Amino acid sequence: MISIQVASAEVVGLVLGGKNLDRVLDTISTPKKPLTPNERSAVHSISFDTLRHYGLISSQLELLLSTPINDAPVRHLLLVALAQLQFSKASDHAIVDHAVTATETLGFPRAKPLVNAVLRNYLRTPDKFKRERFKTDLALYDFPRWWTERLKRELPDSWDDVLLSAAEHPPMGLRVNARRGTVAQYLAKLAAAGMSAEARGGMAIELAKPVSVHDLPGFRDGFVSVQDEGAQHAANLLGAKDGMRVLDACAAPGGKAGHILELANVDLTAIDSDKQRLKRVQENLDRLKFKATLKNANSAEIETWWDQKPFDRILVDVPCSGSGVTRRHPDIKWLRRETDLGSFARQQARLLASLWNCLNVGGRLLYVTCSVFRAENQDIATQFLSATPDAKAIDIAALLNVSADAAMQNTVKMVAADSGAMPAIENGQLLPNSHRDGFYYALFQKEAAPTSAKATKKSA
Repeated sequence: MISIQVASAEVVGLVLGGKNLDRVLDTISTPKKPLTPNERSAVHSISFDTLRHYGLISSQLELLLSTPINDAPVRHLLLVALAQLQFSKASDHAIVDHAVTATETLGFPRAKPLVNAVLRNYLRTPDKFKRERFKTDLALYDFPRWWTERLKRELPDSWDDVLLSAAEHPPMGLRVNARRGTVAQYLAKLAAAGMSAEARGGMAIELAKPVSVHDLPGFRDGFVSVQDEGAQHAANLLGAKDGMRVLDACAAPGGKAGHILELANVDLTAIDSDKQRLKRVQENLDRLKFKATLKNANSAEIETWWDQKPFDRILVDVPCSGSGVTRRHPDIKWLRRETDLGSFARQQARLLASLWNCLNVGGRLLYVTCSVFRAENQDIATQFLSATPDAKAIDIAALLNVSADAAMQNTVKMVAADSGAMPAIENGQLLPNSHRDGFYYALFQKEAAPTSAKATKKSA
């Protein structure tokens, strides 16, 4: 456990210092030896628990300390040990004893009495440190203050449900390949393999317990893919048909690209600016036995990759805050700053404006984020429609036939100050819940360029 605690403390420290959790976990090792697969799995679990509940744990630690800790590695070790005491199955005695010994491995042997005292004081009166005993939103919801306050303003009726959903372990969602079989057939395969699961609509299945993808029946042969239930709306909303020319901008890791090709025989171009992540797109397509044209480029810089042949459908899954997927990526909560939303919004607006030029008249562009913040969602859609005369919003709620789903109701109305009321923007804000992550969808159709009143009169 000592190696696991030391490695977990290092992971937490690097993330709180600004590093991406997934990338840190890919490279982490102990000072003396590489981690075994079981140790890596334990580090993964402990790091996630610590960051998922960092608001509570950091508040507990502050209460347990009489003075702040100057040695950051010791503080990170204590955060990890407190997370273990509350969210792991290891014995309390082992957690405390090994944490005390781990201070030497970290190079802070003088901190042994402090670590021992803090952890044993917690164990003497654990009820004193229960979440409900704290008054701050940081401890109650495990989110930064700015995040909580913003959601309270934007989602007054559901902000707490959104925050609380992030404390849960994420479900493992599957997408059955429609070319290979039905949901009922795949459920039977899972049952035969001893795996419990339920259908979630469309081609979506949710496993009762996560498993390795290598244990999924037919995974290597492309019968099924891992994809969140909420993300599976993308290909359905895009509505690509056989023979169409389709662009998947910002395509990595390729889940949506694969889904598009499962639903229709199209000429697909997939673009991503990250060369390494683009390799994952190819791997996913190879597993599904599909072909597409892959390009490593910045989608917004169309002059560097576009052949001037318009697309019939464009999917743009834009870079965003990731505020709808914090359950899977708890580091996001502590890495993001409120000012980041403006930066993302500028990138998103640029992508929309650029890619619109690549769309055929009569074609459709689907704008997607995994965010729950208006600045990246409804506000971007509103601004785009206001600035783009040949863009028409498509009613997503009606398209999906989910008008009864409270999470998919119309959430934006745009009013032009100088021309009266504009049509409502029908869109889908999927809020995270126990079955899915949070997503935003807006669908736009390209109309023929509007003719000015003056030109119309002259022509007549």
